[in-house]
Amino acid sequence: MGVNTQPEALPLAGVRILAFTQLGAGPFGLVFLSDLGAEVIKVEDPRTGGDEARTVPPFCDPAARDGLYFQALNRGARSLTLDLRAPEARTVLHRLVARVDVVYNNLRGDLPGRLGLDYAALGPVNPRIVCCSLSGFGRTGPRRGEPAYDYLLQAYAGFMSLSGEPEAPPTKCGVSVVDFSGGVLSALAVMIGLHRARATGRGCDLDVSLLDTALSYLNYMAAWTLDRGWRPARRAGGAHQSLVPSQSFETADGWLVIMVMKEKFWQRLVERLEEPALGEDPRFRTFADRLAHRDALEPLLAAIFRRRTTAAWLARLRGHVPVAPVYRIDEALADEQVTAREMVVEVAHPRFGTLRQVGCPIKMAGVTPRYRPAAALGADTEAILEEIGLDAAARAALRARGVV
Repeated sequence: MGVNTQPEALPLAGVRILAFTQLGAGPFGLVFLSDLGAEVIKVEDPRTGGDEARTVPPFCDPAARDGLYFQALNRGARSLTLDLRAPEARTVLHRLVARVDVVYNNLRGDLPGRLGLDYAALGPVNPRIVCCSLSGFGRTGPRRGEPAYDYLLQAYAGFMSLSGEPEAPPTKCGVSVVDFSGGVLSALAVMIGLHRARATGRGCDLDVSLLDTALSYLNYMAAWTLDRGWRPARRAGGAHQSLVPSQSFETADGWLVIMVMKEKFWQRLVERLEEPALGEDPRFRTFADRLAHRDALEPLLAAIFRRRTTAAWLARLRGHVPVAPVYRIDEALADEQVTAREMVVEVAHPRFGTLRQVGCPIKMAGVTPRYRPAAALGADTEAILEEIGLDAAARAALRARGVV
């Protein structure tokens, strides 16, 4: 897909975000805002070579401080180098804050206050500024100063106790589900904060925690646990805790997933399997019956599904019962629905050539997302400093002292 030639048509055109982001969670939260027109200015520490995501292997160029991991997470972001701990940086920061709508960070929960990135420090500079902090444990509580990463949060929130086969070790999700969910939730928080700031003229602090995000995903299972002392058990095939059958089954040549989320789908499944005895068996008539007798039903279904290939089952079940093949990543990206939704996009990169990435999942009538590469480390420093009114001599002095 080409670059949008009318950036003024993008819904977030004019929104400016100063982002102190690193690695995965924070950048992921902002990439879709950038796709839809927001200007994201990524502030990177010149002393450390910028965001460590720039050199995450395997597909990176350490000398250029750039790579595919970094590009996928920071699409569209400009890059400004600034040593926030240098005394002179405070003036630069405040000049920037006076001209942006949002200051965003995904630092440890104890750092925004110490580094002057919260509303208490920045509100006097710009009363409308929205200050969003995304951290592992939040800005309050006994673990606010601890670093946290997706794998740790999947363990803390109980996700791993739910995942994996019954006799296998606790298992993490294969993608960074907590990091990415926290990023999306923080982007939602930013939009809520902006909405209020535009209505009232006053900004605010937003405090989003990855642990809180993960716990919110427990939802009904948390309610069952808190209100009835429920204890989950890992089931074969990643089976749903209460809806039967809803799990993966091995086929003659692979795997597929069946989701019987409504009673009508059970009747349809029985018909398409050509197994009328299952529908007549009193043990399997209702959700409650099938849950009570799942240990009898699941082996019967497992034997049936092994009789045909995945493709044969899809041809028989698709459109009648919720069903999906268990794809590899390359198969998922090549699916006809993915193509129809234009979810694989092309981004022109000056070093790597044409990059293919997953596009913006938010579809808006009449809007073509803007896909641009993430900037090289510090590529926009000079231009941004000029934009905030620093003349050539002031810019040179900051460079000479290593502030930028």
